[in-house]
Amino acid sequence: MRNFTFSLIIVTVSFFAFSFNSFSNNAKSKADATNPKAVAVITIDAASINAFFKKYPKLKKYQKDVEGIYKAKQYKSIWYDDKNITEFGSLLYQKVNVLKDQGIENKMPYKEEIDEAFNESSSNKPPQLDTELLLTSMYVFYASNVYSGVDPATLKKIGWYLPAKSISYTHILDSLMVDSDRLDKDDNLLFSQYYRLKDALKKYRKIETDNLWQKITIDSAAFKDLRPDDTAIAIKQIRNRLFVVGDLKQDSGSDIYDEELMAGVLNYKKRYNLKINYALTRDIINQMNEPIGKRIRTIMLNMERCRWIPTKLAKADEYVMVNIPSFRLFYVKDGKYDLVSDIFVGNRLSETVIFSGSMDRIVFSPYWYVPNSIIQNELKLQIASDKNYLEEHNMEWNGGKVRQKPGPKNSLGLVKFMFPNPNDIYMHDTPAKSLFEFEKRTFSHGCINVKEAKQLALHILKDDPDWPADKIESAMNGGKETTCMLKRKIPVYIGYFTCWVQDNGEVNFFPDVYDRDQNLDKLIYNDAVTMKD
Repeated sequence: MRNFTFSLIIVTVSFFAFSFNSFSNNAKSKADATNPKAVAVITIDAASINAFFKKYPKLKKYQKDVEGIYKAKQYKSIWYDDKNITEFGSLLYQKVNVLKDQGIENKMPYKEEIDEAFNESSSNKPPQLDTELLLTSMYVFYASNVYSGVDPATLKKIGWYLPAKSISYTHILDSLMVDSDRLDKDDNLLFSQYYRLKDALKKYRKIETDNLWQKITIDSAAFKDLRPDDTAIAIKQIRNRLFVVGDLKQDSGSDIYDEELMAGVLNYKKRYNLKINYALTRDIINQMNEPIGKRIRTIMLNMERCRWIPTKLAKADEYVMVNIPSFRLFYVKDGKYDLVSDIFVGNRLSETVIFSGSMDRIVFSPYWYVPNSIIQNELKLQIASDKNYLEEHNMEWNGGKVRQKPGPKNSLGLVKFMFPNPNDIYMHDTPAKSLFEFEKRTFSHGCINVKEAKQLALHILKDDPDWPADKIESAMNGGKETTCMLKRKIPVYIGYFTCWVQDNGEVNFFPDVYDRDQNLDKLIYNDAVTMKD
């Protein structure tokens, strides 16, 4: 009897245990059917990644980076939160959909399949593994276009020798997943000028969309320069244009060239680096009549250049930046423009090279050692026609070379700034001060002629007790070459930006003096460029 009772207890307990387990399993099955966040298993490994890129061959160039990302993440899913695509994945997808806002016209391969993955009502979604790898490829596509731009090999082909930016797509992804706001702005990935240009792009596209860029009409046969107090229909149209782009705060609608318009004209000319006066010439009006699409494309091209610049360059405590198209030099110290100077640069046959160096010395009262190319192509002919040419120009033979002695008429002026480089380019003073009156200043054999050279020396040596102002003055005018070795090397960056936005949002446009905009436009908008992988 006792054995029967014990057996009955066991059977009863087993029955309730089985019933409870069945209830739990049924409840779990029902929960899985109704809970969209039930755990999904995605098997990711090297074999599945390789199979994916065979299935989607247009993404092949991203395979190496995709493999690296998954290896770093131990082959775990990146884009799924259980069965749903994560919020960050959706946000990245939205960014790819408005890539035009970044000044980019490239199209993501297999975008239609990705659209299906985000279409809740679609019955044709890609498999989860495909979606996972499509989104990782989409991330690399986005990061390579927005944060890197063209690859370093291509940059060298187009003559851009500034330091190339090196980034890790895995590290960027980690930082973006922690703080998705960095998708909108991240000064650690793109320096601040990029975001200013992005705002300018938005502004000019709105002007285009709203059809506010109206042509200024002039009578070509009877046209004469417009000046203050003149009256013309074109003046009313120019007033409107200056209001639209922000050079005037209001549009009075007047066709009289009044004082208010004068201020707007000066601001416009300053933004375009034109000679500051009140005359509205045919050339200026023709410039105003260039299609707004050209302005938009110029902004986009300079956004691309910004992608190539390591952000640390602009964060240095001290550096010299030269912008060739604006014919300006900027000496930056502690994040501020300590000195701005006009310059002139190389002509089309001797273009100033885009590169960087480190200034290590300043030479006062320098000799000018005439380059061999100038001796062969110019100087020998002049010597042949005038035997006194060297003496008349304060030159002399020295060790088989020609050099010009120090002095106020020396072609290098009274001071030069050296940053050793294979191009033999340096910055220097010039006796030809009248050349700074020209708008387009491409006169040199490649070196950078600085209008405020003396002031640049004074600013650089301001905190050096060994070089007070009176010693600098004496060294510049002593007639004897004197070298000052800098106690700290100063980075020098020679760049090429045809559009630059000031801190106050003012958009500046400069001439494409070496046709680099034209060449870059062909390069990045005809599928011939290799994006950085």
